[in-house]
Amino acid sequence: MPATLHDLCEHHLIFVGGKGGVGKTTTAAAIGLAAADQGRTCLLVSTDPAHSLGDIFDTTISDSRTQLVDRVWGLEIDPDVEASRHIETVKSQMKQLVHPRLYDEIDRQLELATHSPGASEAALLERVAELMGDDGTLFDLVIFDTAPSGHTVRLLSLPEVMGAWTDGLLRHRERSHRLGSVLRHLGGGRIKGDDLSMIDSAQDYPDESLNEKLNTVLETRRRKFLVARDRLVDTTATAFLLVVNPDKLSILESRKIVGLLGRFNMRVSAIVVNRVLPDDVAAGGAFFAARYEQEQTYRREIATVFSPFPQVVVPLLDRDVHGLESLREVGQKLAGRWTGD
Repeated sequence: MPATLHDLCEHHLIFVGGKGGVGKTTTAAAIGLAAADQGRTCLLVSTDPAHSLGDIFDTTISDSRTQLVDRVWGLEIDPDVEASRHIETVKSQMKQLVHPRLYDEIDRQLELATHSPGASEAALLERVAELMGDDGTLFDLVIFDTAPSGHTVRLLSLPEVMGAWTDGLLRHRERSHRLGSVLRHLGGGRIKGDDLSMIDSAQDYPDESLNEKLNTVLETRRRKFLVARDRLVDTTATAFLLVVNPDKLSILESRKIVGLLGRFNMRVSAIVVNRVLPDDVAAGGAFFAARYEQEQTYRREIATVFSPFPQVVVPLLDRDVHGLESLREVGQKLAGRWTGD
């Protein structure tokens, strides 16, 4: 378990999660800048559809890597762009496996799939899996500014789901191949494929070649997700940082996240208690004194509920966090004293 910000940055992958609006993007950016100041190269990846990473650095970030400062790059994944790119890849792969007469049908079916429920999320996961694999090896540290917690948990569980789906598809294809072999043997010859079949015609391609191509596509995809899954649960390579505000809804949501991550054998690495009121605010009158006292109650609850995890407190600044100066100030707070564990 990390005991300091320096320890946290020794991981190759950091996921920064929590309830929407708690300051995940600010935290991710501050960590990335602090790591860069220590001489490490860092890629900041935003997976939240409501991107604000570019706004913090006062620049435009796209789905291509953009250098933000020395040793820090940014990338904002657009789920719709990724879904379209993913569909084009699938089209290309499918057209290598079928007769040209089916190309129009493949285009039609996969264009519909682009707009199907879950298509954008599946494409997002694939891009994240790539960044967790070979694409991320270009950097010392890859930090994911993740979407609100429900999306994060699905992101973490999908590699397992996709692995099971791919295994099932491969087994189904193997059974179909064995059945086709039996039918050809009984019929004394080759069986002409259905013109509407997506995996076309024994007459058009040798079965061994077709099976080999299909298996290669599916196994490559399966390996990608399994690598991502292995790295997610490797605590020496991956850290999950949970950002919590001292308020009721944030605490409730964060408790759910801890429980859900535990179901997938993942453990929160540390807690950032963000936007904490300074002690002198209580002297500002009855209203501020009441707010301060309520926050103290929530801070005690956070210290108790999340006691198994290291915790660091980041105070609420007297201005918006925007630009390098304020990000470095947040980074200095993150580099302060961590308690717990």
